[in-house]
Amino acid sequence: MAAGWLTHLAGDAVEVRSAGSLPADQVNPAAVEAMAEVGIDISAQQPKVLTTEAVEASDVVITMGCGDACPIFPGKRYLDWALEDPAGQGVDAVRPIRDDIEFRIRGLLAELGVPAPAATR
Repeated sequence: MAAGWLTHLAGDAVEVRSAGSLPADQVNPAAVEAMAEVGIDISAQQPKVLTTEAVEASDVVITMGCGDACPIFPGKRYLDWALEDPAGQGVDAVRPIRDDIEFRIRGLLAELGVPAPAATR
């Protein structure tokens, strides 16, 4: 969901990579539904394993409960967002997580000086 928000709000101003330390076989259907409700289609996304190369190529690495499973490189900026895990939850439980992620992404973009469209909700 974070990659979907970031791509939606920042467009080509940022390069987005999405990966996990233990990715699922498919994107959570409730997350796909929750994002579709706000006009963002993440249905074509495929979960990927976080690689050393992806971290090395990134300026900012956002983790969500990754802990010691994620590679750490000096000089990279890391943000660890404590979010409820949407895995196995229905769309009603995923909506507040989606909205929290949007809030955090907007804050990050503002901090980076990347303009984003105004929130419509």
